[in-house]
Amino acid sequence: MPEFEEFSKIFRLSRQCVVTEKIDGTNASIYVDAEGQFLCGSRTRWITPGDDNFGFARWACEHKDELLALGVGHHFGEWWGQKIQRGYGLTEKRFSLINTHRWGDASVRPKCCHVVPILWSGIFNTPAIEECLEKLKLSGSVAAPGYMRPEGIVVYHTQGNFALKKTIEKDEEHKSQNK
Repeated sequence: MPEFEEFSKIFRLSRQCVVTEKIDGTNASIYVDAEGQFLCGSRTRWITPGDDNFGFARWACEHKDELLALGVGHHFGEWWGQKIQRGYGLTEKRFSLINTHRWGDASVRPKCCHVVPILWSGIFNTPAIEECLEKLKLSGSVAAPGYMRPEGIVVYHTQGNFALKKTIEKDEEHKSQNK
């Protein structure tokens, strides 16, 4: 007899969502365990200063004392700026944490970290989400004011604990088709 497979829970669409700016960089993460082990990651692997991803591991190791204040857990973010993807006209690289609920208050996150900008928060509402995208198109990046080619938005559904993205350019195409 096959193992019983439970049907997954279906979440209600009309629940709290947070819309943030999708930053075009490279995924990065910091992992800290209860014993103080400190690891750096890209989207798909652990990285080190000798086997790096756009210099993130080197930067993280230089800021290790500050980053340990993130506490135990896996802390995801975007490593972006100078010479990474769009660059955003920056002369430096930045690490922006994705968990806006935990790190939105600058007084609680390490000084070396940023957070992705919240564009809107509320009960799922398609017109509000579309308005966020339109505002980015017209006004440019919130993360890097003055940069007029932001990538798009991320809609995080809090009850379902999942995120969906929508890009300003070529959203209908698969990412591999954009290259």
